[in-house]
Amino acid sequence: MSALLPLLGCMHSVSRRLLRRPGVPAGTAWCPTAGKKDLPDLPELSEDELEEQFVRGSGPGGQATNKTSNCVVLKHIPTGIVVKCHQTRSVDINRKRARDIMREKLDVAYKGELSEVITKKKESVQRKQEKRRKANENLERKRLFKEALAADTKLGNDSV
Repeated sequence: MSALLPLLGCMHSVSRRLLRRPGVPAGTAWCPTAGKKDLPDLPELSEDELEEQFVRGSGPGGQATNKTSNCVVLKHIPTGIVVKCHQTRSVDINRKRARDIMREKLDVAYKGELSEVITKKKESVQRKQEKRRKANENLERKRLFKEALAADTKLGNDSV
């Protein structure tokens, strides 16, 4: 599970809306996201449980990176999970993306192997392995066909 956490950083969506289920306490609500079909049900973030900081980012960008504090560091106080997001130059977009990433990491932390993020990743890996297996089978068939064709032409040349 810990090997998949770095991969979750790249899985995000800028615009997601939350739908709150009536009658469910705020801390335990699992809210479906609206707008896209393939987005998993992720936990709701309570602003009371978040600690947000704006720091200077790192990496390429020169003066735009070195002089502006547009990197968002988001900490979920109950679990201690920290997310750092510096994907764009916009603080607002980085805040939204950091919250989306935090929701996905909380989903993994709460549900573990049953998390929809991990199950989607596993399905993707299985599809990729199946595709590679089929490609290898086709290559093997092609190789055998060429060998059989070469053997036929070799037998034909010997009898003439």
